[in-house]
Amino acid sequence: MKVSVFKFIMYFIALAFTFVFAIVVMPSLIADPDILGALSAGFVNPYSSGYAADVIFCWITLTIWVFYEYKTFAVQHGWICVILGAFPGVAVGFPLYLVLRHGQIKQLIK
Repeated sequence: MKVSVFKFIMYFIALAFTFVFAIVVMPSLIADPDILGALSAGFVNPYSSGYAADVIFCWITLTIWVFYEYKTFAVQHGWICVILGAFPGVAVGFPLYLVLRHGQIKQLIK
């Protein structure tokens, strides 16, 4: 896969999720700005609880990976992706981190 295709797909995923998030979540959050209530709503049944737990653990994994690569490979600005992984979601932070690290890791390999 060409790098340009890879980057396009990663940006598309991040933007697509942000768009879906804005359409699905933001109207309810604007109508009732209870952040804690919104977070706990992800655990209303066993199925949503499973998905919510998966997202939380994926975000924790992303966070550990970002800080590991910062210390090991000096990948800069990953903390931005950690924040984006928390809000709007891992589907934004993770692909953007892959694009961010790609250029920095590529320089180390040369």
